[in-house]
Amino acid sequence: MKRRTFLPAAGAAVLAPQAIPAQAAPRKGNLKQSACRWCYDKIPIGDFAKACAEAGLKSIDLARKEDWPTITKYGLIPTMVPGPTTIPDGLNRKENHPQIVARMKTMIEDAKAIGAPHVIVFSGNRKGMADDEGLENCAIGIKQILPMAEATGVQIVMELLNSKVNHKDYMCDKSVWGVELAKHVGSPMFGLLYDIYHMQIMEGDVIRTIKENHKYYFHYHTGGNPGRNEIDETQELYYPAIAKAIVETGYSGYFAHEFIPKRDPITSLNEAIRLCDV
Repeated sequence: MKRRTFLPAAGAAVLAPQAIPAQAAPRKGNLKQSACRWCYDKIPIGDFAKACAEAGLKSIDLARKEDWPTITKYGLIPTMVPGPTTIPDGLNRKENHPQIVARMKTMIEDAKAIGAPHVIVFSGNRKGMADDEGLENCAIGIKQILPMAEATGVQIVMELLNSKVNHKDYMCDKSVWGVELAKHVGSPMFGLLYDIYHMQIMEGDVIRTIKENHKYYFHYHTGGNPGRNEIDETQELYYPAIAKAIVETGYSGYFAHEFIPKRDPITSLNEAIRLCDV
């Protein structure tokens, strides 16, 4: 399963991976940084994993199962394993639950075996459904999965996505809804993926929101807005301050770069790593 099955495809120049300069300054390492595979899927997985390891990353997000042996070969782990839902068809419909629960068992077991901390799920689109009904349905579905999560230690994480630009009609599109769902489920085995790009579009006030709700955010994704490109001075978010705020919450999970490079992809990734190494 590729991330681009979840998100609109966007082109990026693909050049040969470039290793981090030999004389680069040591990383502070207060954030365990990662990169989402789908943003770099035209780079062979061996080249990409090698470049990520040389850049000081700890993991690769949303990688296909067949890529896991190559990822672990370079001392990385495959975080945020793709789960049994899609963005439009997710947990907010009870008729989806039997298939989701059945498929999740194998996915959680696979994640446990490889050392992956999370399996990702989606709420699904509204399709005319009220948000409170969708929240209740999601909670019912998640509670059926919780025993598997508790038995393995693999957490279930639902992603917050924008419904304004990229994912029209998606239900889990604001922190207040996602946090309420996490409270309703009431388990340390379920939380949210706070995608900074998506939530900047939907609600802004990124740092305050992170500080107020950080215990419900189990994972983070980056991306520049507008455009979901590099997280440098070309866009409106200031990532060093955001990264610092996340560190100050005591966060110990993974912080994954999910932007689509306009320039040489590995050069842009290394620049993003340096920006967020606070």
